[in-house]
Amino acid sequence: MTFNYKAVTNTGEKKEGVIDAPNKDLAIAALQRRGFIVVSVKEEGERSLLKTAIFEHVPQKDIVILSRQISTLFDAQVSALKAFTMLASNAENPLLKRKLVAVTDDIQAGLAISGALAKHPDVFSDFYVNMVKAGEESGKLNQVFSYLAEYLDRQYELNSKTKNALIYPAFVIGVFIVVMSLMFVLVIPKLSAIIQSSGQSVPLYTRIVIGISNFFVDYGIFLLILMVIAGMYVFHLSRTEKGKNYLDSARLGIPVLGTLYTKLYLSRIADNMATMLSSGISIVRSIEITGKIVGSRVYELILLAAAEDVKAGSSFSDALNKHTDRVPQIMVQMVKVGEETGGLSTILKTSAQFYKREVDDAVDTLVGLIEPIMIVVLGLGVGVLLTSILVPIYNIASSIQ
Repeated sequence: MTFNYKAVTNTGEKKEGVIDAPNKDLAIAALQRRGFIVVSVKEEGERSLLKTAIFEHVPQKDIVILSRQISTLFDAQVSALKAFTMLASNAENPLLKRKLVAVTDDIQAGLAISGALAKHPDVFSDFYVNMVKAGEESGKLNQVFSYLAEYLDRQYELNSKTKNALIYPAFVIGVFIVVMSLMFVLVIPKLSAIIQSSGQSVPLYTRIVIGISNFFVDYGIFLLILMVIAGMYVFHLSRTEKGKNYLDSARLGIPVLGTLYTKLYLSRIADNMATMLSSGISIVRSIEITGKIVGSRVYELILLAAAEDVKAGSSFSDALNKHTDRVPQIMVQMVKVGEETGGLSTILKTSAQFYKREVDDAVDTLVGLIEPIMIVVLGLGVGVLLTSILVPIYNIASSIQ
């Protein structure tokens, strides 16, 4: 359970924030152990939680900036408590501000930074927490936060470019479908009534367009209901393990887009593992964490299976070699070279850069192909529709003259 609290320190400083505890009494006890004088403790209501889940989130860009700020403060020999206190007071995002206040309170109570961050998995991922933990163990927290900022910045740039490339054509196609549907339902029925009442012969393509229009008018509501049911079914399917596997495999199997997603996931895997290995995290733990945050159920299962193989004594390259249907041989061979030379993190970083360039090229090619294809398809669709209706009307007008 989550509680909002207001408290005062021994020095008279006011404190506000959130705390997780099984019940209110334990929340108060936890605050008192921190040396706080508790003013009020209230459980967060369902409405507040719903608002947080839907309307509040922390953009990845904010985490990038936060990581850079922490690295800079640590380089300046600022203590962890003071650094997080300063960042919490200056955070503009309301959710991030509350999280940082809670992290500051936990650090003040004696918890390690990684432990305090681990309480907020919705903001700080398992990867982020383990990187910080590795930095604490090695005494290189400032470097780790710098690595995190650079890594997250690369991922943010890569994800943004991919999403932006897909949003534009999706928007145009969606608008086209809506406009054409309105034409078939509202405009064409009125024009077809004029054409049919004239008694003239109607061309085949016009009869086809009128038939489609009649179908939309008569059965459009049922088609809409069917689409809603199909959408609900897909949503339900995506919540099951079998459904996640099927949908993710289907996405990777889409021509052109599937190749783009494959390169995106491979880049993410290589970059993530290179960052973690260079920070001193064990290879098994790096593989397991990468599997959790890669964003693809297919590659998550591949990495989890690879982690089990490595635990059993196999090399990472041999473990990946069992999945060459999803992991290309060039990546397997590069990992093998990295293992043999003792420079696996460097090789993976090179692989990440390679696949990032591949994603950039694929996105540029996709955008370059989609725009002319959409123009041609949309032009043909509108042209056929207008020709099917306007030519018979023109013939009617000519016969009247």
